[in-house]
Amino acid sequence: MRRLPRVITPALAGLLIAGLAATAQPAQAAQLLPAAPVARSVQVAQAAPGTPAALTAYYGQRLAWKACGGAYQCAKLKVPLDYAHPAGDRIEIAVIRLPATGRRIGSAVINPGGPGGSGVEAARNADAFLSPAVRARFDLVGFDPRGVGASTPVRCFTDAQLDAYYAIDRTPDTAFEVKNLDLAQKQFAQACKARSGRLLPHLGTPDAARDMDVLRAALGESRLTYVGFSYGTFLGATYADLFPGRVRALVLDGAIDPTRTGDEVGTGQSGGFGVAFDSFLRDCFRRAGCPFRTHKLSAANTKLEALLKRVDRAPLRNEYDGRQASESIVITGIMSALYSESAWPVLRQALAEAFQGDGTRLLLLADAYNERRADGTYANSFAAQEAVNCLDHPATHKPDPRNGTSPCDYWPVRRRTSVRPLRADGAPTILVIGTLRDPATPYKWAQALASQLSSGVLLTFDGDGHTAYRKGSACVDSYVDRYLLTRTAPANGANCPKIKAVASR
Repeated sequence: MRRLPRVITPALAGLLIAGLAATAQPAQAAQLLPAAPVARSVQVAQAAPGTPAALTAYYGQRLAWKACGGAYQCAKLKVPLDYAHPAGDRIEIAVIRLPATGRRIGSAVINPGGPGGSGVEAARNADAFLSPAVRARFDLVGFDPRGVGASTPVRCFTDAQLDAYYAIDRTPDTAFEVKNLDLAQKQFAQACKARSGRLLPHLGTPDAARDMDVLRAALGESRLTYVGFSYGTFLGATYADLFPGRVRALVLDGAIDPTRTGDEVGTGQSGGFGVAFDSFLRDCFRRAGCPFRTHKLSAANTKLEALLKRVDRAPLRNEYDGRQASESIVITGIMSALYSESAWPVLRQALAEAFQGDGTRLLLLADAYNERRADGTYANSFAAQEAVNCLDHPATHKPDPRNGTSPCDYWPVRRRTSVRPLRADGAPTILVIGTLRDPATPYKWAQALASQLSSGVLLTFDGDGHTAYRKGSACVDSYVDRYLLTRTAPANGANCPKIKAVASR
């Protein structure tokens, strides 16, 4: 889940990583397709009994696959903008598949997280999401959820505005800084409304889950096989709750607790990143070149706090381009590296350079997190993230600029459903995976989701970083592969041990 926490450590309470920009100018609205007949497949539409005729047509559509590099094939899936009015405007969902390399069982749909993550781009890194054993038996299928990437993307700020937005001070010390931060959040919400107003009411996770069921039918599958990471766990659990009888096997890795409000998500992630940073420090103390001379967590955190206070007064130098390595950029860079244990060596070097006044490497880490390309353009992942989160996990308090606000405090569309547990009554066994020191989706969220799902089983990984499958644990991979291939889940409460440390890391 890409939503950023308010803190890295308890001592940094109050930080919220989001951003500022000048007033966004209206731009061309997202392209919506007018209502029109949908190409039908010769197969019988796989819609539920009683489905309106206008929606049944979507379930019977045929995907026109075209080669799109190597063995990959791409297509566009048509879905209604508003499921309550399926005869109205349509939008298109970008889909990609990599055919099975052996005797095929069916299709396995993946979602890499976010919200805002591109499933199309994720599928092009196939081994990171499915093992060779699973890819031999399943077509790997990725898609960009509505509002994301190539699927009628939501637009808000321009690239230049996002540069300023990400750099804004998140620890305002003066009335001017408080006002400036609050204004930025208002402007972001206003820009989203100006550029994508017609899309915004229809970008919540229930709509994306309904799209996934249309995709299931278009793939010719009677039941869904799905692997979702981070936010993808919420999407998968929502699907199972809406369509429990259409589930074959669901892997939910790095789980989100559906009962959390927006405020609770931020608080939970604050603790998660604190645990992850302390784990990084313990490892750092054993490594050559660790920039912390002390081997005490409290002293190391104090040194980091001093760095952030210094950066708050004057940004670090940046040898890459003309942007400033501000306090917010530094914090985002640190958190970016905490998502994967494999990035810890880079973080050690980046912090060592930062203590010497050079913020270049931390800025590049922040760019990777924010999906800023080398040419200065951004993916639309942040706009999509806010559009989805503000519906799924709305603000539950009145805006208080003194304590920091977010775009959700000023969002032009209100959630139409309540935050609630997802039961998925009647679904077959669903596998939930939690990593003990996951920064972005704390372990207790996986415990909560597994207990909420009527058929949920929990697999625990004693590890670091975000998510567990395809991250080097033969134990986790074995359990997941067996479940996907045979629908045999591990016993509820099964554990996988910590991966043995690599001395050269």
